Amino acid sequence: MRAREVTVMTTVVHDDDGGEQENEVNLDEELRSFGRLIKAFRKKTGLTQQDLAEQIRYSVEYVGSVEQGRRHPSERFVARVEETLGAYGVIHTAFREVSRRRGMAAWFLRWAELEDGALTLNTYECRVVPGLLQTEDYARALIRNVPPLPDAEEEQARVQVRLARQQLLRRTPYVQFSFIIEEAVLERQIGGPEVTAALLDHLLLCAALPNVDLQIMPKVCHDHAGTDGSFQLLETEENEWVGYIEGHKTGRVISDPKAVSVLHQRYAKLRIQALKPAESMSLLKEMRGSL
Repeated sequence: MRAREVTVMTTVVHDDDGGEQENEVNLDEELRSFGRLIKAFRKKTGLTQQDLAEQIRYSVEYVGSVEQGRRHPSERFVARVEETLGAYGVIHTAFREVSRRRGMAAWFLRWAELEDGALTLNTYECRVVPGLLQTEDYARALIRNVPPLPDAEEEQARVQVRLARQQLLRRTPYVQFSFIIEEAVLERQIGGPEVTAALLDHLLLCAALPNVDLQIMPKVCHDHAGTDGSFQLLETEENEWVGYIEGHKTGRVISDPKAVSVLHQRYAKLRIQALKPAESMSLLKEMRGSL
């Protein structure tokens, strides 16, 4: 039987945050690079796609899709390929990096890179609890609430990425964090009372960290500098400041000094207008007790 080399063409692909785009081929460069890596190791061992597919017990179509960067492979597939091709851990290491970024929307990647090297991060949030403070169940509830809904694999990828980012909270030397969250965000009880109770417990634990200031903006607030919406401010390793704003399937890093200055002015006002950290902790405990 003649060995087959498969080229897979499709016009429906998942975008970076789990939706589908029809009639548009959107190849992710990192997945393509990962596919080329597998192909190089396969050819080095003298195997065809058909040979490899038979040895790892996957279809040749699956192998072809991965090599072309059109499919995000499963962990089982990667483990079998790694063992069969004798890649000395290279394929698995590359897969971890691709998976880390896969659950992020394309427009969030630049901010995530900045976040990873931040010295200071200030966040005002009026929509949901910031990702760095979310519990797994709360994150899943958010993902399942917003169409288009992802499949189980994509949902898991998003959750894993979100939880992995939270290592920043405890990384040393410490990143200095300030969070201001609207009280109404917590009263919404996304996911239900049990999810909210666990979330409040988690917020209290995070607020106890030496590098985290958490403030709640009360529902009744006659003076409020955040009515234009959520935003973030970040100090880079070069001691430069940038901002970030986000909307429906969009996000923008702000580097213009004048625009960043405006965000600083607003955040300074918000810190004064919000409850003090101790008062905020008391409110969180009161909310937790009422559930």
